[in-house]
Amino acid sequence: MAENAGWKERKNPLRLERRYEFASYEKLREFLDKAADLSRETGLYPNIGFGKTYASFVIYADDDNHDIGSMQWAFARKLDELIEHEPESR
Repeated sequence: MAENAGWKERKNPLRLERRYEFASYEKLREFLDKAADLSRETGLYPNIGFGKTYASFVIYADDDNHDIGSMQWAFARKLDELIEHEPESR
């Protein structure tokens, strides 16, 4: 199984998974808002589960694809970039 920057590739069904941790609910909420904007921009809508200080993302492969496509990997990288550009917590 491939792993890329914290993302895990799973089978049955084929998907990417990653969990993000946050220092506070406010930081989580900001990230989820940015992730929603990214989904609207790209048209890719992952499954998201979250709690007070974490969010878990699942990005499924297209139904007719036997590999995780470039669109899914690009979305995963863009989510990671949202985290990398977060200012330090105060």
